[in-house]
Amino acid sequence: MIVLENINKTFRVAKRQAGFGRAVKALFSREYELVHALSDVNFKIHDGEMVGYIGPNGAGKSTTIKIMCGILTPDSGSCEVDGRVPWKERVAHVREIGVVFGQRSQLWWDVPVIDSFELIRDIYKVDQKRYKNNLDELTELLDLGEIVKTPARSLSLGQRMRCEIAASLLHSPRTLFLDEPTIGLDAVSKIAVRQFIRKQNAEHGTTVILTTHDMQDIEALTERILLIGKGQILLDGSLDELKRRGGEQKIEEIVAALYKEYQI
Repeated sequence: MIVLENINKTFRVAKRQAGFGRAVKALFSREYELVHALSDVNFKIHDGEMVGYIGPNGAGKSTTIKIMCGILTPDSGSCEVDGRVPWKERVAHVREIGVVFGQRSQLWWDVPVIDSFELIRDIYKVDQKRYKNNLDELTELLDLGEIVKTPARSLSLGQRMRCEIAASLLHSPRTLFLDEPTIGLDAVSKIAVRQFIRKQNAEHGTTVILTTHDMQDIEALTERILLIGKGQILLDGSLDELKRRGGEQKIEEIVAALYKEYQI
């Protein structure tokens, strides 16, 4: 279970106007702005749930994910993932979670993907038998085949994202964080990724937290929606409730109406 209670996070961001003179002045006297990324965020996610975490750019989605992964420490509040405090128990925590950031890679750029997988196995200390079973299953389900013999830099975006998802699951995590996992993918690749995530959840009971701007991903994968805006949770409910609220509207139109309603 994932439990967040009254999570707050503020960033101190340096600001300056354009121009060489102002750049020189900023060397000696900087102006800062406080950005409140999260304000009293509260929610619970039960084991095996698939939850869509949605909101506009800058709403606080990625900040929340990074706190749950242990990358960031909140200013105040509490966060527990399966009884662990992520930023205090980093080593134990990362063994039980998988993370895919759509715009960042965990694969080494110039070596074959399989070499990256082997290194990840060493990092997570996965025993050889479990690693082989997981690799065989992931290779078949994600249709990796010859792809794993290719350097990451030579892969298409869709091929690389399938490898990224496989890399995040080699150590059999209980919880999977997906931050824009289908960004930039073609329709065929998106369908393949969605089918795999559903299968992973159904067969292994993996808890999935999905952040995305693609509402088709949300419809295909999740049953519950968390809407965040300006660092605050504005809506927590089922996808069916959201659809009933919107009547005959498409899910994209319903979400756009919510953004307008909450002025985000």
